[in-house]
Amino acid sequence: MVKILGGVLAAIAIAVGGFFGMQFYMQHRVVSGIEGAFEQIRAAGGKASYGKVSFDLLSRTVTVADIATQSSAQPPANIKIARIVASNVSQQDATRFSADSIEAADVEVAATIGTQPGSSVTYKAPLITVKDYSGPAGLPPQPASSSAIDQYRAVIGQFAGINAASISIASIVGTMRFGTSPQDGTFSYAGLEAQGIKDGKISTTKVDGFSFAVTTLEKGRPQKVVGEMTNLAMLDFDAMAIAAAIDPQNANDDRYRRVYRQVATGPYTITAPQGVRTRIEGLTVDDVGLRPSRMKLETLLAMIPPAGTTPSPAQARQMMENVAGFYQGLRIGNMEARDISLEIPAGGSSKLSAMRLNLEDGKVREFAFEGFDTSTPKGPFKVGRFALKSLDLAGLMRFGALYATPAPPPSPDQALGLLPLLEGVELKTFAAPFKNTSKRITIDTINLDWGQFVGPIPSKLRLALKMAAPLDASNPAQKMLVAAGLDTAVLDLDLGAAWAEASRTFALEPASLELGGVLKASVRVSLANVPKGAFSPNLAQATAAAAQIEAGTLELVLRDTGGVDFTVAQQAREQNISREEARSAIAEGLRTAGKEAATTNPDAVAAAQALARFFETPGQTLNIKLTPLGKVPMLQLIQLLKTDPVVALAQFRIEASTGL
Repeated sequence: MVKILGGVLAAIAIAVGGFFGMQFYMQHRVVSGIEGAFEQIRAAGGKASYGKVSFDLLSRTVTVADIATQSSAQPPANIKIARIVASNVSQQDATRFSADSIEAADVEVAATIGTQPGSSVTYKAPLITVKDYSGPAGLPPQPASSSAIDQYRAVIGQFAGINAASISIASIVGTMRFGTSPQDGTFSYAGLEAQGIKDGKISTTKVDGFSFAVTTLEKGRPQKVVGEMTNLAMLDFDAMAIAAAIDPQNANDDRYRRVYRQVATGPYTITAPQGVRTRIEGLTVDDVGLRPSRMKLETLLAMIPPAGTTPSPAQARQMMENVAGFYQGLRIGNMEARDISLEIPAGGSSKLSAMRLNLEDGKVREFAFEGFDTSTPKGPFKVGRFALKSLDLAGLMRFGALYATPAPPPSPDQALGLLPLLEGVELKTFAAPFKNTSKRITIDTINLDWGQFVGPIPSKLRLALKMAAPLDASNPAQKMLVAAGLDTAVLDLDLGAAWAEASRTFALEPASLELGGVLKASVRVSLANVPKGAFSPNLAQATAAAAQIEAGTLELVLRDTGGVDFTVAQQAREQNISREEARSAIAEGLRTAGKEAATTNPDAVAAAQALARFFETPGQTLNIKLTPLGKVPMLQLIQLLKTDPVVALAQFRIEASTGL
């Protein structure tokens, strides 16, 4: 019995001793592993220390207290962690370990920003929790270079080796200091959580709320700006796309790598001094991508001059060229800000329903504002939609490089280079006050497109315009219409012009005009023998080429919708006669002029008769066609029209008719 009892006690002693021996052995291994990782930081020139390390064998929990590190990069970043607890830790091989849960308590990150002494930023988080973690057992090798790009690549490479179900941070509080000035800032995040972290990708990231307060100097006096945002969400973030974009080995890769599928926010409010308040109800950015062949970030960063220095003109031009390339390497499938409002306590409010843009290959395919509404001292101002079509942002940066020199600004020829950077403008549903009256100017549509460039000059244009504007009785040119009872001018214009290189012809078609309550007109004009040189930005070359241009056919259709009666009424008032007498006098004067011109052009009689009938019967339609009798140089015709219109018209066969 004693032997049995003694054997049991021995077994217990061996088991307990073995357990504590294993506990001691495992803790020694854990401490050795941690010390090895911290030694890597020290070997790279940084600082690293830690406090007590413990390991619980039953729960396989590792606890490390009082961690403090300082990076070797300049300016350095400091990290302090009061305690890290990793639960159910396992290590399948020497290179990786996993844990069911990792908690980091009282985390503080501090770094110097800028070059001004005392400028810094600090982040503090009470608790960071990581679930189902798997990652490298040690730190990766430090990059050979201390450049920002190499450091960023190293961070991405380390992140790519980490897998986790989620990372959650209940709150983050930060502060910013700007040297010894009274300028500073505070900010905070609430409810930050990242899910689905694997192979350098994050499936979903959300932030319940973000707020900030910044003190700035305005005319030497401190001013505070505060802001807050809610419901920030980022879907399908891919850090490896960024790594590919900044890797020199991908310099010939012209594919776009998607970084984000979508970034979206809820309401975002900024309150500035004097109660000025800006609010955006929602912002969405879709399909953000980078193109490695254009993303020369390392070259761009290397060219940024040190603070306090001014780049030379050559450096400034090269920087703008690199920025242009950066824009060509960035893709934004769609960005939309919704329900934007601006409230100024002393000056009313403004609202914008939406702002949209997309960007690819350095071009903003569409940049649009919709639903703009504001108040002015003279009345409300509204714009239904304003859009720029295909704005070449990269080209605009390159054009700006022309100004990066102390030499004279670009010549007019060079300034024309701005035209190909934009393909058109659109304006819809515009309304604005008219002078100091209760009346308004309204525009239904302005749609202007140009293209088919010959050098910097467009040889194709299309304009559509529909608008209405009050008439001004104080304007001599409008006095007749106002006196006749017309108080608003309604204009409907559709104009198209294009040059055909093969046939060397230039045509104005369509060209239609409607002046509400006055007339409707359509015209077709063609020019022949138009050389390419006519579109030269060089005035001397364009003038020499213009000498070759010949007049073509002109067709005019004019329909009276009230203009004849206005003209007759004006004539009657000026001569103090009846309207019928005035109408007869106008018709007779036209017939007489036609007979006098018949000696130069026999067609003038028929044309004058048609014009007379047009005035005799309101509501008529007048058709006129001018056909060149031979080659009619355009410059010569223009000069004749100034000095002797009758001789100028004699160069054409005139066909005229009327009809209801």
